[in-house]
Amino acid sequence: MSGSPPWPTSITDIQPNSVRVRGYDIAQLMGSVSFGAAVYLLLKGDLPDEPTSSLMDAILVSSVDHGATPPSVLSARTIASTGASLSAAVGGGILAINQHHGGAIENCALALQAIVRSADSNGDIDAAASAHLNDLKASGKRIAGFGHRIHTNDPRTARLFELADRAGRSGKFIDAARAVEQVFADRGKALPINVDGAIAAVLCELEFDPTLMNGIFIIARTAGLIAHVHEEQQRMKPMRRIDPVNQIYDGPEPRPVPKRSPGS
Repeated sequence: MSGSPPWPTSITDIQPNSVRVRGYDIAQLMGSVSFGAAVYLLLKGDLPDEPTSSLMDAILVSSVDHGATPPSVLSARTIASTGASLSAAVGGGILAINQHHGGAIENCALALQAIVRSADSNGDIDAAASAHLNDLKASGKRIAGFGHRIHTNDPRTARLFELADRAGRSGKFIDAARAVEQVFADRGKALPINVDGAIAAVLCELEFDPTLMNGIFIIARTAGLIAHVHEEQQRMKPMRRIDPVNQIYDGPEPRPVPKRSPGS
């Protein structure tokens, strides 16, 4: 309505021939910061240091795709098979990311924060983890971020924790996740930390609001959804019956990741 007072936003300032994200000139950011750093800037309000920037990149890469079986991919491919546009099919895939698919990061973070609060008061992270799991069991609930339908030792977890340690960001939330894992092991029920749990712990170390964490997963997984939708549109027949299990990988054979030169 003309003449109404402006409403505020602190994210991006657009002026003629000028785009500033959180005060930074976007043209100067281009070629100077990584995508992970830009995501951090948007969500946290300032640029991270270089180790944290690399850690953010690793978090995004860790969730970029996980095959053709997740509900978001099956949804996106099914929609694409009907002749829908790329945006419609990818959007449908994103809508399938909810509490039981992709939502584990936020839920795990809330659990880890509760365990750390308890440990801060009693000084025992192992006892706090055990008590929290007892409370969940008594209420018929499960802790998110532990165990996996495919992996018994999620290869992404150790790598994220290694990079967090390298960035100086390994602390009480990662300790809490490891304590939960150990409680499960001591009780004879091996439920290792999966990538969602690892991301939750690391993002807590980075002091992210848990309500943003599933959004970071969505940012990462959107790239994979685009790849799956494009493949569906290019390789497969329209309106096919998509079997959620019966598929075969026919891409490149295992190959080494090129080593990056220092400063690249």
